[in-house]
Amino acid sequence: MKYLSVSEIAEKWGVSGRTVRNYCSNSRIPGAFLTGKTWNIPEDAVRPSHAGRKPAMPQNLLEFLRAEKAGGVKGGIYHKVQIELTYNSNHMEGSRLTHDQTRYIYETNTIGIADGSLNVDDIVETANHFRCIDLIIEQAGRPLTEALIKELHRTLKSGTSDSRKDWFAVGGYKKLPNEVGGHCTAVPEDVSGRMKALLCSYNAVKEKTLEEIIAFHYEFEAIHPFQDGNGRVGRLILFKECLRNNIVPFIIDEELKLFYYRGLHEWRSERGYLVDTCLSAQDKFKAYLDYFRIPYRD
Repeated sequence: MKYLSVSEIAEKWGVSGRTVRNYCSNSRIPGAFLTGKTWNIPEDAVRPSHAGRKPAMPQNLLEFLRAEKAGGVKGGIYHKVQIELTYNSNHMEGSRLTHDQTRYIYETNTIGIADGSLNVDDIVETANHFRCIDLIIEQAGRPLTEALIKELHRTLKSGTSDSRKDWFAVGGYKKLPNEVGGHCTAVPEDVSGRMKALLCSYNAVKEKTLEEIIAFHYEFEAIHPFQDGNGRVGRLILFKECLRNNIVPFIIDEELKLFYYRGLHEWRSERGYLVDTCLSAQDKFKAYLDYFRIPYRD
C-alpha cells in the first residue's frame, strides 16, 4: 500500500491541507495514521462526504462489497462471497472443511468438531483466504501487478506448514519444478520473465472482455508460478479482474469443477469448454445478485 502526505492529498482532492488534517483527526479517512506529527494517507483514499449529506447508494457489485465490508454488514453479498468463494476454491484443492465449518470460521472465528480430526493447514488457509478476498476488494480498481499477485500468495500461505519449509517461498516464485494435472509447467528460472511478459501484454489492453480475463487465467495456471496455491491465487485474480472491468464474476463450485479442469486442459485446442464453464458459473452468481438486488451489466 502506498501512502501520500497531507499536501499531496489536498492537491489531489482540491481542498486545503487543514481540511485534510481535520478529516484525519476525526477518523474520517480509513487507514490514515500518524508517524510522529505526519499523517500517512492511503493513496486510494476517498474524500469523505460532507457532514449531513446522505451517502450515495452503491451502484455496482464492487461498491456494494466495499460498503458492506466497511459497515460490517452480515448476511449480504460480501458475507456470501467470503463463504462461497473460500469454501469452493479451497475444496477444489483438497480442503476437508465442510461448507458449514467454513461458515462458522468466518462468522464466529471458531470451529466445531463432532468427531475425527481436522488438518490445521485447512483451517489456517481458510482464515487466510478471507483476508485474500478483502485484499482483492481493496485493490480491485488497480491494474494487476506482480506485487499484488505475490501478496495474495503470501497472505494465503502465511502460517501454514509449507511456510516452515526452507524450499517453499511464501510470497515468492517457486524454487523447484512442479507439474499440474500431469503436465509440465514453467521451470523456476523462467517464471519471473514469463510473468512479466504475461502481465505486460495483459495490462496493455485497458478494458478487458471476459474471454481475455479467462485467457490470462489459463496462461497464469500454465506458468504455475508458485510452489503451491496457484489455483486459489488464480481464481482470486479472476474475481478481482471481473470486478475491475465491471463484469459479473463467478465461483467455480463442485458441480463445475471437472468441466473447469477439462477447460484448462483443452484451452489450446478449444477455448469454448472453459469459457462455457465460466459462463455457467457466472449465471449462478447472477442469481445471487438478483436475490440481493444488486444491478449488473449483462
